[in-house]
Amino acid sequence: MTAARAKLPGVARIGIGGPVGSGKTALVERLIPLMKARNLEVGVVANDIVTQEDAERIKRSGLIDPARVLAVETGACPHTAIREDPTLNMQAVESLVESFPELDVVLVESGGDNLASTFSFELVDYWLFVIDTAGGDDIPRKRGLGILRSDLLVINKTDLAPFVGANVDLMVEEANEVRRGRPVMLTNCKTGEGVEAVVDRLVEDVIFAA
Repeated sequence: MTAARAKLPGVARIGIGGPVGSGKTALVERLIPLMKARNLEVGVVANDIVTQEDAERIKRSGLIDPARVLAVETGACPHTAIREDPTLNMQAVESLVESFPELDVVLVESGGDNLASTFSFELVDYWLFVIDTAGGDDIPRKRGLGILRSDLLVINKTDLAPFVGANVDLMVEEANEVRRGRPVMLTNCKTGEGVEAVVDRLVEDVIFAA
């Protein structure tokens, strides 16, 4: 946690960014029950460009009270609403906290974006970036801002690596090299493999510090 991050007292705001199809919504769906199992109260803000697709999917999942899920339609480049002008997302987070003051954490899922995506620290206290093996094992060495600056890099869809010729060990090695000590974790959101460790990291790094 750094002094530059504008905190909302008592609530950990965690951003989840990454390219289209990397598994952001699937990760959110895996995080919710694991957090609830730790007696954490969870809210979700899901971004899409011109639809509410991801928010509706989470609402229908049965994992969370639908009233605790809000949609933001960015109407433009997704990272604009989480970085340049995060007003809509900030209002959504504040609305959730006002309606549910018992919340411990709000997950803010970005719309699918490119490797240049980053979150404003006016919006979140901590953010993770999700990439996947199906996107190619060269992604970490492309050094996009999401790769370099995220608090946590998640390499998802490890199960698909053999089918697309991706070298997961190489991805981890090159990610560790360019991130210079910032954590890198592997997940398979289809099975849930690795997600418990992600929750451990989030609890340690941000949730208990809120």
